[in-house]
Order: sequence, then structure tokens, then C-alpha cells
Amino acid sequence: MPPGPGGTTPVFSHGRRDGAKRVALTFDADMTADQDRRAARGERFDNPELVATLRRLKVPATVFMTGKWAEQYPDQAKSIGADPLFEVANHSYSHHAFSTPCYGLPAVAPGSARQDVERASAAFRKAGVEHTVPYFRFPGGCHDDAVLREIAPTKVTAVQWDVISGDAFAKKSGPVADQVLAQVKPGSVVVMHCTHSAAPATEEAVRRIVPELRARGYELVRVSDLIAAR
Repeated sequence: MPPGPGGTTPVFSHGRRDGAKRVALTFDADMTADQDRRAARGERFDNPELVATLRRLKVPATVFMTGKWAEQYPDQAKSIGADPLFEVANHSYSHHAFSTPCYGLPAVAPGSARQDVERASAAFRKAGVEHTVPYFRFPGGCHDDAVLREIAPTKVTAVQWDVISGDAFAKKSGPVADQVLAQVKPGSVVVMHCTHSAAPATEEAVRRIVPELRARGYELVRVSDLIAAR
């Protein structure tokens, strides 16, 4: 997208409301820079069952991936990036907050926001991730004008959302599916998670959400499709 006011990073939250009934399901593959020990003890920050379900249902999707996640799961990152159903976007390297307060997340060091974005991109290249797109999602969605200026040289578009799935830490899939289906509009961007430890109900929720949206006449697309049609 073109730069925002004063050359800042542009921000995209949803597509056109007056066009075709299209919706983008997006999945944050979160892993913070300090969770190595938890992963080593067997905690799963990936969700291969969810990815398999998206493939089985032929759901195009945008995966916002942290650099740390790509380092922890390089084979999965490469596989997702090689699949034409998906596109991979930047979700920071560390999953630390770019502005605070932000849901209790630790903050990136002052002046290091651009470096954090670029470090994630480097992690994708090292893992052999294809189909990357120049989009960035702030951890927690938290940002301000100062950080939009700071990361502007990376030439990304900041992608927010207009539908919160509520899948983070949800134990049951029903309320997640209900919340998504109640909020979706033409052009919506739905935020969900591809992290089993933090969002264990997402895969089951998707199995209900996808057929219901299709029954309502929605086409499932990637974020890049919504941006191209805006």
C-alpha cells in the first residue's frame, strides 16, 4: 500500500465492504524470544493439525509468523511458505510489544523496532520460506505513530483486523466459532492463532467456521487479495 501520512507505514484493517463477499482468515504463529526452554520441555508453539485442516478444506490463508517460530520450526515454516494456498507475513522476530502497554508483553528495546522486523525476515530466508508478502502484524496489534515512522524504511504494510476470534487461550471451540460468525462482514480480516499451547481450540473452530462462511456465500481469500481489490 502507499505510505501513510508523512511517509509512515500504512495500516490496513479490512477490505471493501461494498464488493464481493470475501473474508481473510489470518493466523498468528507466535513464539517469543524467551520461550526456548518451554519448547525444549515439550510445549508446542506450532499447530500442524490446524495447517492440515486448512489444506484439507482448501482454505487460502495468511500466516503471520515470528522469526523465532521459523527458527524453532524451520521445516514447517518452509512447508507453509511453499504451499500456494498460503502466504507468510512478518509478525516480528521476538513477539515483544512495539508500543506499551500491550497485554503484558515485554517491550522491544528503544530504537530497535526496525531491526526486529528485519531480523524476522532474515529468519524466514534462512528457513527457506517462500511466498512471503510485505505485510507486518504488530504483536498484540499495539502500535503508535512513532513506531509507524520507525519501521517505515522496511516498506511493509501493517495489517490489523476487524474480527477478533477470541481463540487465544480458549478451551472450547464453540464460543470462538460463534464470535467469528457473528462479526464477519464483507472484506473482514479475522485474527486467529497457529499456536497449539496458546490456542488449542482453533483447529476445531475452523472446521465449523469455514463451511458456515461458504454456506453464507463468502469466498475465503488471503490478505493480499483484499488489499489488491481495495
